[in-house]
Amino acid sequence: MRELVRTNDMVLVSAIGALLDGANIHHLVLDQNMSIIEGSLGVLPRRILVHEDDNRQARQLLTDAGLAHELRSDD
Repeated sequence: MRELVRTNDMVLVSAIGALLDGANIHHLVLDQNMSIIEGSLGVLPRRILVHEDDNRQARQLLTDAGLAHELRSDD
């Protein structure tokens, strides 16, 4: 799995999830249930991951959607 985005912005997480779903790219959102532990403050970033095989397509999809600035480095 490769990390695409790490953010505290739940609206962005939802928008990226919708883009990936629309392109049939399976993804995982990690740390979304940490709000129970953190007290719903939104201080812990959520991470969006895709399978290694889908990484290039997912990165291009987000770039085309104007979200390239949100992408984690692809190392």
